[in-house]
Amino acid sequence: MIIRVFLADDHRLFRDGLKRILAETSDIVVVGEATDGLEALKKMRHGGWDVALLDVSMPGMNGLEVLKRIMTDDAKHQVLMLSTYHEDEYAIRTIRAGASAYLTKNSPIDLLISVIRRLANGGKYIDPELAEKLLFDLGPAASIPPHSILSDRELDVLKLIAVGIPLTEISQKLALSAKTVSTYRTRILEKMNMQNNAQLVRYVTEHKLME
Repeated sequence: MIIRVFLADDHRLFRDGLKRILAETSDIVVVGEATDGLEALKKMRHGGWDVALLDVSMPGMNGLEVLKRIMTDDAKHQVLMLSTYHEDEYAIRTIRAGASAYLTKNSPIDLLISVIRRLANGGKYIDPELAEKLLFDLGPAASIPPHSILSDRELDVLKLIAVGIPLTEISQKLALSAKTVSTYRTRILEKMNMQNNAQLVRYVTEHKLME
């Protein structure tokens, strides 16, 4: 059986590299690609693919938003989320949103290919440590870290603020208006009960959200 893969990532070098790697397999072929979330959602809705590989962070509409919308169309879609983020927070969000698997971009190629094949056969893949965290991280609300209540986009903005990127540049990076980014910042401060960016930076550092 030939596995038809759809690939969405805004970095051309990564897409081209992954296509070359998959081209060396006998049973996997890339049948479509996209450079941003909106393009990905539009093309994915046309069908013709078995497994979709989505980058978590894409301009305009991030991978998580694409995932949620495509799963609303059909919860049986097989989607593998790829990310440069190694922390569990993103992985947990994607799995809860309906992803069949989550891998970081520095994962071994053999594992990536194995996971694609598993998904094509209707299976799922989850890191054992992450599976345990999902199963047992059911403590009282008081123990939930403040950043857990942020939306996916708010978490993106929080991390960009934490590395010192001005709101105007954040708006360009995420393809949002400056006013919208400012609104996100206000919501983040309110939800996390903080007063300024310095507190946000300290929080992100202490909780190692950028690792």
